[in-house]
Amino acid sequence: MSDQLPSKDVDVLLSAAVAAPSMHNTQPWRFEVEGHVIDVYVDGSRALPAEDPTGRAMRIAAGAATFNLRCAAESLGYGTWFGLAPYPRDEPDLLARIVIEPTADQDDELRDLARQIPHRHTDRKPSDDVPLAEEARVELMQAAYAEGAGLTWLGEDEVRTVLDLILDTDLREIHDWHRSAERSHWVGGERTADGIPSSALGPRSATYPSAVRDMATRPTDRVRQKTTFETAPDIAVLSTDFDAPTDQVAAGAALERVLLTATRAGISASFLNQPLEYDDLRRKVQALTGRPGHAHMIIRFSHHRPHTGTARRPIADFLPKEPT
Repeated sequence: MSDQLPSKDVDVLLSAAVAAPSMHNTQPWRFEVEGHVIDVYVDGSRALPAEDPTGRAMRIAAGAATFNLRCAAESLGYGTWFGLAPYPRDEPDLLARIVIEPTADQDDELRDLARQIPHRHTDRKPSDDVPLAEEARVELMQAAYAEGAGLTWLGEDEVRTVLDLILDTDLREIHDWHRSAERSHWVGGERTADGIPSSALGPRSATYPSAVRDMATRPTDRVRQKTTFETAPDIAVLSTDFDAPTDQVAAGAALERVLLTATRAGISASFLNQPLEYDDLRRKVQALTGRPGHAHMIIRFSHHRPHTGTARRPIADFLPKEPT
C-alpha cells in the first residue's frame, strides 16, 4: 500500500465531503490530508455568530461532510475507521479523523449511498399532499439509528405546534439586526461559490406560517412568486440522547445518511430549524418527540423533483495553503 492516497482519490473524497449541507451553505470545513488520514476541521472564519453562537450547526455540517467522505471512500474500494471530535479540549476544531485503507470487506450500503451525493439538494418547493409511505418513514428512521441518532415523525398536532414556534421565532427576529445582517451576507443574489442564491429560495408561501422557511433578505426576493404549500407536511425531528460536540457531529452524520437514503427513495428535504436557534424553543421541539434528548434538525420531507444543487468552492480552498 502506498504511503499517500492518490491525488485523484483525494479529489473524489473531498468533492463528496463538501457536497454536504451546511447552514446557509457556508461550507465551514477545512481538511488536512496526511498519508491515509484525513482530518476534518471546522473553519471558524465561516462561522455564524448571531444564528449559531455555539457552533452546533457547524459541527453538524462537519458530521455530514464526514459521512459523505466515508461513502466516497467505499465507492473507491477503501474502507474507513474514524473518531469524532477526538481531542475536544486540545483541538476543539478537529471534529473527525478518518483513516482510509484498502479493504476486501466493502460496505455495500455506503457505496450505494455515494451514488446519491450529486443528486441530494435542499428542496424549498411545494409538494403534493400525498403522505410518505410507511415503509419510507421506517427506512429513514433506520438510517438515523445507524449513526446513533433518532428520527421522530410528528403528528398533526405536533406539526401545528412547530408552525407556532416558527411564528414565535419570526417575532423574536423582527428587531434582531445582527441576525438579519448575517443572513443577508449569505443569502440572495447570484452566487457561484457559496451561500444560497435567489434562484434556490423557491416560491413564497401563500399562507403563514407554513412548512417552508422563507430565507429572503433582499427586497426583490421578498416579492417573488407566491404559491400554496402542502396542508399536511411530513415533518420529522432528528435528535440525539446527549449534546456534547461528539453528539452534534454524529447528528450530522445521521442527517446525511437520512438525506441520501431519502434521495435514493425519491424523497427530498428542506429544513425548518429556526426554532432550534433558541434554547427554550429547542427544548419545546424535543418535547414534541415524546422522548428525552436534544433536537438538532427539523426536516420537512416531500416527493423528489430534480434540481441543481447550490454551488461549492474549489477543493483547493478547503486545504492548507501551499507555502510561497
